[in-house]
Amino acid sequence: MKSVLFSVFFLLLPWMIIVIIMIDFDGKRVVRAPFTGRHGGTHAVTQGVVTKNQSALQIIYAITPTYTRPVQKAELTRVAHAFRQVTRFHWIVVEDSTSRTELVTRFLRGCGVPYTHLNVYTPQRFKRKGMPRATEQRNLALTWLRQHRSHRDPGVVYFADDDNAYSLEVFEEMRDTRAVSVWPVGFAGGRTYERPLVSKGKVVGWYTGWRAGRPFAIDMAGFAVNLNVILANPQALFKRQGSKPGMQESDFLKQITKVSELEPKANNCTRVLVWHTRTENPHLAKEVKYIKDKDTVAVEV
Repeated sequence: MKSVLFSVFFLLLPWMIIVIIMIDFDGKRVVRAPFTGRHGGTHAVTQGVVTKNQSALQIIYAITPTYTRPVQKAELTRVAHAFRQVTRFHWIVVEDSTSRTELVTRFLRGCGVPYTHLNVYTPQRFKRKGMPRATEQRNLALTWLRQHRSHRDPGVVYFADDDNAYSLEVFEEMRDTRAVSVWPVGFAGGRTYERPLVSKGKVVGWYTGWRAGRPFAIDMAGFAVNLNVILANPQALFKRQGSKPGMQESDFLKQITKVSELEPKANNCTRVLVWHTRTENPHLAKEVKYIKDKDTVAVEV
């Protein structure tokens, strides 16, 4: 009789262990929830359980100007996949439009990233070739931060255009920015990459193929600013009058820092963690040819 009981016990033992492991695993699982709050154009999204160490991290505020074009949703989708994986992240999306469009509104509601949705229209006289772009949109985002955040809110501000590709590492590099931090950008300045030149931990020059004499020969994607610096310099904005394409970064940074004060990141600015990819415009010549033969279903692209 004992031998029979022992046989049954050893037959059931592996199954008992499996059940115990499954119960323990299920109890530790984190469930991700959809957005939990809304205030105006701002949406908060719960991103799993935030640990004590994570709650001490500075929030990264990524400012993304965007405008209506065939690849807009594709661009936003690509960058959102990266942003969704970044802890303590807030996306400020600013449309160049007289009102918030339905496409971007729907997209942001389902993107899984905490965000603020704004809009401001660029006057037609500033849309000529050779004029700086996204000036009004970036300035509106800076105004929003100054109105809705204070010196008690730890954060880092980053100008993240929607035509770039981002490594997750670049966000961790900028996370501890004390004032203004810098790093290389791929496919910028007319070369394979553009970067600050660093000696003994200080920026001493610029590796670029375009206007090397710029005070800050750097791409918009190549620097981040501590939120307190933004709040302490309320006059610091991107210039519309007197600014030329490619000079907006220098015109802005001159208002808040000096080259000698820059904080080199990415292994003394020797690693490329963001790329100015500029998605190719799609070939849509057939759309005109078949203008009278449109799909009977409205499909959002």
